[in-house]
Amino acid sequence: MRLVIALPYAWLGIFFLLPFGLVLAIALGSAAPDSAPPVTLGLSLKNFALLLSDDLYVAAWLGSLRIAATSTLAALLLGYPMAYAIARADPRWRPILLMAVILPFWTSFLIRVYAWMGLLASNGLVNQFLRWSGLVGDPGTILGTEWAIHLGIVYAYLPFMVLPLYAALEKLDGGLLEAAADLGANPVVAFLTVTLPLSLPGIVAGCLLVFIPAVGEFVIPDLLGGTGTLMIGKVLWDEFFLNADWPLAAAVAVCLLLLLLGPIALFQRQQARSLERP
Repeated sequence: MRLVIALPYAWLGIFFLLPFGLVLAIALGSAAPDSAPPVTLGLSLKNFALLLSDDLYVAAWLGSLRIAATSTLAALLLGYPMAYAIARADPRWRPILLMAVILPFWTSFLIRVYAWMGLLASNGLVNQFLRWSGLVGDPGTILGTEWAIHLGIVYAYLPFMVLPLYAALEKLDGGLLEAAADLGANPVVAFLTVTLPLSLPGIVAGCLLVFIPAVGEFVIPDLLGGTGTLMIGKVLWDEFFLNADWPLAAAVAVCLLLLLLGPIALFQRQQARSLERP
């Protein structure tokens, strides 16, 4: 029994704590571009101080949080009606509808982002539709803007919002809505007083599952965004591969993990509460 219990802790120690310790050790060192590896170990906090004082990194942190928060809100506004419709659909159709939600996962993430590059280009399908419909005479190029990043993040992580919401809404007792209607509540009031509060665990879980990876997203900002949009994942890549500043890149990674510890702990607490409910 002790061996069975020790296995998860050994897994976490080898594949999480040990790599994190190595990254933290590099973050406390200093850059040495002429050596191999290009880092001198030490106990300096200058890299962390730079991340908190330099305007570039502060803007990257704030930009990542803002884009992740707005994308999460957009995913919630799109995902809630989808999850509600699936939960209220005929039981025979629910597996098919759920498969349609997770179907994009069958294709490589990178290929899907490249597909959005074609859709959002100056002569892509989106601009062609806008010109054809007359909604916008000259839409310009959506690719390379912050709008493109939002579209990419919402598209990529929408299933992570829909599935927890569906799990919460599918367990909702329809008799509660009937009771609310018998008491004189119209559909809007019944939704706000019954459905929405009971689906809060799904809302919290879905928002955290979208927000946490969106903060550190690199591929979508790199391929769909422009040079004017700063996100911390792109900054980390540039520091590690372009500037060869391993200690600063490691400090960015450590700060990113510490920043996400709060949402991750909240998600774990919410999941534990969901499991405790009958």
